[in-house]
Amino acid sequence: MELTIENIEFLLLIAALVAMFAQRVRIPYTVGLVLAGIALSFFPFGPRLELSKELIFTVLLPPLIFEATLFIRWRELIYNLPIILLFATIGVVFSAILTIAGMVYLAGWAWQSAVLFGILIAATDPVSVIATFKEAGVHGRLRLLVEAESLFNDATAAVGFAVALAIVTGNNISVQTTFLNTAYSIFGGLIIGALCAAVILLLTHTTDDHLVELTLSTVAAYGSFLIAEDLHVSGVLSTLTAGILVGNFGLPYAYSDKGRAFIMDFWEFMAFIANSIIFFLIGVSQANQISLSTLLPVTVAILVVTLGRAAAIYPLSALFDKSRLKIDRNHQHILFWGGLRGALALALALGLPPELEYREQIITAAFGVVAFSIFVQGVTMTPLLRGLKVLSSVSAPTQPVENVETGSEK
Repeated sequence: MELTIENIEFLLLIAALVAMFAQRVRIPYTVGLVLAGIALSFFPFGPRLELSKELIFTVLLPPLIFEATLFIRWRELIYNLPIILLFATIGVVFSAILTIAGMVYLAGWAWQSAVLFGILIAATDPVSVIATFKEAGVHGRLRLLVEAESLFNDATAAVGFAVALAIVTGNNISVQTTFLNTAYSIFGGLIIGALCAAVILLLTHTTDDHLVELTLSTVAAYGSFLIAEDLHVSGVLSTLTAGILVGNFGLPYAYSDKGRAFIMDFWEFMAFIANSIIFFLIGVSQANQISLSTLLPVTVAILVVTLGRAAAIYPLSALFDKSRLKIDRNHQHILFWGGLRGALALALALGLPPELEYREQIITAAFGVVAFSIFVQGVTMTPLLRGLKVLSSVSAPTQPVENVETGSEK
């Protein structure tokens, strides 16, 4: 069903009530939303809106990515880029391979379904990661590593998933074609995002009207994503690039004082709305997915995905032990346990062709892993951060960052 005004109003009311309730009982807000979605799915007056790939990609994902990247400082990102790129590429491959092998040999799946599931679930989800770490109050280098990895690794998973789907459905794709498609998706997304940001910043320089500035930032967020997707390149990388450029070269220099404060509040509100809708609809969808008959494959999926994340984090982190980019052991534990799965994995699963014979099998396993991420990893994240004494050690960044207000270094 469509995203109507009535549905939006109902969801916003639920989001506000859940936010207040979650603060009182001290549970993660995202967990409260999923529980509310599950509960309301059994009532006739609940919203009939369904979670779909189109809803996530065209409506909800762009504001979440844009808001998160507005506050990524350029110098910090460049400094930690070798780690981020390694996790987002080789790490995703390691995780996918282990997951595929586990689903074939432990769950008895056919290799076709195991390959599709292994690739779509390998990348961490920026929606879940950003929401969880923001709510936990994590700042500094650790938050940058986790959030930036979750944003960058989407390109790897999306390209790999497209290639795997083509092979499984009988299309022959050469190594050269795969390489060219990958390069086109990645560099195309980066270029489109940079061009959109450049145009928006040029226009922003010509006005001091905070409403116009806000309108232009909205065009940057959605325009970069939708143009990229229409051209079959990475929309996530496109909006990521636009957000970083606007945040680093727009907020400190191009925007008026009123426009800067207005935009930061507006995008925080937009992210709140998008997160609320996504996690509520995950709850609505979860209610009908998991049953006793699916318990074994879902359990195996959770196990191998978790082990795959460990195989991606600890060995790759060890490569930096003797360098200036060394990752503290406690931070490695958080990177491992904070590898949450969520809306993006579900969007890819729900976007599988209806005629695919093992489509429901993959969707059910994806929902099981996402449920584990939300109800186990999400709930235990803040206690784990406190137990490892990470919350007190991540407030200071490793590199000087630019002050958003003035453009000067702190």
